[in-house]
Amino acid sequence: MSPLPQQPSYTIKPPQIVLSSQMPVREILPTWTATEAPSTDLSISKIFAFPPNRDTLGGTSYLIVRSEANILIDCPAPEQINEDFWECLQHTNPKQVGVRWLFITHRGAIGKAVEIQQALGCEILIQEQEAYLLPGLTVTAFGQEFALDATTQIIWTPGHSPGSSCLYYREFGGVLFSGRHLVPNLQGEPMPLRTAKTFHWPRQIKSTQALCDRFTPETLQYICPGANIGLLRGKHTIDQAYQRLVMNQTISHDS
Repeated sequence: MSPLPQQPSYTIKPPQIVLSSQMPVREILPTWTATEAPSTDLSISKIFAFPPNRDTLGGTSYLIVRSEANILIDCPAPEQINEDFWECLQHTNPKQVGVRWLFITHRGAIGKAVEIQQALGCEILIQEQEAYLLPGLTVTAFGQEFALDATTQIIWTPGHSPGSSCLYYREFGGVLFSGRHLVPNLQGEPMPLRTAKTFHWPRQIKSTQALCDRFTPETLQYICPGANIGLLRGKHTIDQAYQRLVMNQTISHDS
């Protein structure tokens, strides 16, 4: 009698759905076989969060799955569970392009971008001041802003690094993927964080104010930060994002 096939043993948690147009928030463990597709319907618009990546000092990556081309924000860890997830994604939607874009929010989130581009066949999008950090790769560099389509826009928010940028996704009431430009503080509030490696603190404050001026409570419901996720106590998003951002911008400006 043949032994039953063993499920893979993972050392980190699987990618987790943090926002979905129809499904409740839950974890997805892609343990499918060649004859059994996962029950998850990835044709529904949703956002996944990957576990923190040691290569990017604990940074969090996100994946926007939608009927159009999917978008990966920053580089997830090259772990087996993430590789299985990519297979699951392709297996569930064989007619859909897996990941079209890899958007890098800042230089510290590059990680294993070379390997990810080779594995997924995606295009890399990065702000022009940091594109030189990817020599030999074909990248799309942008200046102030870059529109991927009618629902997705890249915004240059310098300060944390010269090319620090955010991705705005219009669905779900408006989601801002902030990289390390805005991260939760000890109370879980979105704020720019000044560190020894901050490129230009006044510019980071100015970039944050520009976001406050750009959005409204109706156009910015969530922030998905690229670091300090543990301070959100089990969550990967900051809700009531605009109101909380404006409230804390005054505090940041005075600090």
